[in-house]
Amino acid sequence: MTNLALVLNYVILYNHFTINNIKTKGKSMDNTASSALKNEKIGKLLAKLALPAVAAQLINLLYNLVDRMYIGHIEGIGELALTGVGVCLSLITIIAAFAALAGFGGAPRASIYLGKGDKENAEKVLGASTLLLIVVSTVITIIMLIFSKDLLLLFGADDNTIQYAQEYMQIYSMGTIFVQLTLGLNAFISAQGFSAISMVSVVIGAVLNIILDPIFIFALNMGVKGAALATVISQFASTVFIICFLTGKKTTIKIKFKYLSLNPKIILPCVALGLSPFIMQATESLIQICFNTSLRDYGGYIAVGAMTILTSVMQFCMMPLSGLTQGAQPIISYNYGAGDAKRVKKAFKLLLISCCVYSFAIWASVMIFPKTFSLIFTDNPTLIEYSSNALRIYMSVAFVFGIQIACQQTFIALGNAKNSLFLAILRKIILLIPLIYILPLFMEDKITAVFMAEPVADILAVTTTATLFTVQFKALIKRIETKNDKN
Repeated sequence: MTNLALVLNYVILYNHFTINNIKTKGKSMDNTASSALKNEKIGKLLAKLALPAVAAQLINLLYNLVDRMYIGHIEGIGELALTGVGVCLSLITIIAAFAALAGFGGAPRASIYLGKGDKENAEKVLGASTLLLIVVSTVITIIMLIFSKDLLLLFGADDNTIQYAQEYMQIYSMGTIFVQLTLGLNAFISAQGFSAISMVSVVIGAVLNIILDPIFIFALNMGVKGAALATVISQFASTVFIICFLTGKKTTIKIKFKYLSLNPKIILPCVALGLSPFIMQATESLIQICFNTSLRDYGGYIAVGAMTILTSVMQFCMMPLSGLTQGAQPIISYNYGAGDAKRVKKAFKLLLISCCVYSFAIWASVMIFPKTFSLIFTDNPTLIEYSSNALRIYMSVAFVFGIQIACQQTFIALGNAKNSLFLAILRKIILLIPLIYILPLFMEDKITAVFMAEPVADILAVTTTATLFTVQFKALIKRIETKNDKN
């Protein structure tokens, strides 16, 4: 933690040699960003913010996808190593989820404060969130270094795969603080309307990872360890860029040492709002454990390997939806804070349409070309055939997922912690996890039954989410309009 503080100090003292040397023409970025969120046409603004965010999400996904693509093709051990790293995904997902508590909980609140014209409180939120990310990452690193083997075995590793899983996780754990700061603080860049800058921060790390992976894995013969080291170095580079920007002249709100405190009045509302995305991400880890252990019992390591591919494809396909919601979030949050009901409604409508169109397109692609997606991660004919058939079952109702994520993320953008938390718990904990174990009791094909749990849970969750959101959103818009009429 002390070392990170020194890094922050260094960046703040010397950032004029980097970001601050880039001149900004015309009006200040502060005024420009706020004016755009308030006045620019919603369609144009959403495209401007969402496209870089979508690109950033896809590029961010490359960190682990590229690792898995290279690892899956290591001669002699590719299949076992891929399965081992697939088990690591559960722990990596948890690490990433903790960034949501501060980043995805704090960023919408900062946007709402900016909409109200309260820059000071927005910077207090940023400062508190930054310190929380540092504290949490320090604790996670210590836990992972001590208990990684036990956790990996719990998460589905076996005697054949534990070696590769542990090799990857031990090194990856050392870069936890960079993962936390990159994911958490990047949300504050997007929340201000700087989606292009947010994308650049991700591109830096992803490109570096793509370059370093083959060098470390094959040229230096480091194998799985090389993939993990490449990822850590790449995340460090992204972190440095992000901190430079958030302490520079271009940003609307800055990281300031005087606001680096865990003031309960500031941080607790952020954590409350961040609980929903935290649970959404953290329960992915729990779900992976349930899937891996269940499939290991019914189908062995080949079934677990197929699940790794399915999870990777699902992430790749659904990440752009997160990008779309990230692009819409500052528009919705800012205008909600400003009391502009018309712009809030229009922004959500365009977000919903965009999410639905995309989810339908990706569903159709997976249904028609499942083997194409499987080939990305393995060249084993048996695993390709196995995972292709499973993919059609696993993503059979993915066309409705756009409704789920658009509604759920809009609740977060509006600062509605209670409903967003309920919906996060509903889909994963209340529905999906029990179905993984219940459906095999009633179906002869146990493995198919396990894969069926995902589409059944999705249908039930989307129906509940759409109903709840329709009622709550109409009531919220009415309250804003009534308040505006009184004023």
